[in-house]
Amino acid sequence: MNIFKEAAVDIAGAIRRLPLAGVLGWQDVRQRYRRSAVGAFWLTISMGVVIATIGIVFGQIFSSPMEQFLPFLAIGLILWGFISAVITEGCSGFISAEAIIKQLPIPLTVHMFRMIWRNIIILAHNLVIFPLVLIAVGKPLTWAAVVSIPGFVVLVLNLLWVSLLLGTISARYRDIPQIIVSALQIVFYLTPIMWMPHLLPERASTYILDANPAYHLLEIVRAPLLGQMPSPENWAVSIALAMVGWTITLGFYGRFRRRIAYWL
Repeated sequence: MNIFKEAAVDIAGAIRRLPLAGVLGWQDVRQRYRRSAVGAFWLTISMGVVIATIGIVFGQIFSSPMEQFLPFLAIGLILWGFISAVITEGCSGFISAEAIIKQLPIPLTVHMFRMIWRNIIILAHNLVIFPLVLIAVGKPLTWAAVVSIPGFVVLVLNLLWVSLLLGTISARYRDIPQIIVSALQIVFYLTPIMWMPHLLPERASTYILDANPAYHLLEIVRAPLLGQMPSPENWAVSIALAMVGWTITLGFYGRFRRRIAYWL
């Protein structure tokens, strides 16, 4: 069978089993916070404290108006938490599902769908903070926020191929997750999350923003929620990244999918 077709068949089978992935992802969240009075909202509380602390300190350092900086920081940290969690957990997506993979004949991509759904649930809990921040600074949510929905779809499509690719490689080479965690820390500081893009000199923005895929992926979701529109460049880079990434991932995953169970 053609490697692209083999990968496509596995993914199509996983899509047909989305209810299973949904149940497993929901159970993961429930199990993690079992017997906790607040449950997953502990993450919301923790994120809220981080946003408030960093917002006050860095807002003073950068002399930024709070009505601009705090919403920017809040949605940036919330989305980055989602992005980094999906990528790091994607590296161990197959490894953590070793028992199921060796016992049940279900498409392997189900485990990536499960992981992404689990993190979407956590993201939904953290998003509660954003409207509270908007109310606190007196900034309204505009109709532009609707554009963040297709932006989020493009973001998830990119995160899915990244997770599938890194999960396959990590099943064979167990040092990859540690490398990715270190790399994500560097990307975090290079991406405008705790600092605003206009603070960069014009020459530096060419290298730090335009050549940074994480910035474009973040911006297609963040900008609409802040009442702005993503630039055509943001959309072009994000969509092109999805197309190229999926082409590479389908070929790689299709070739090595059958070996994953033996690598675990």
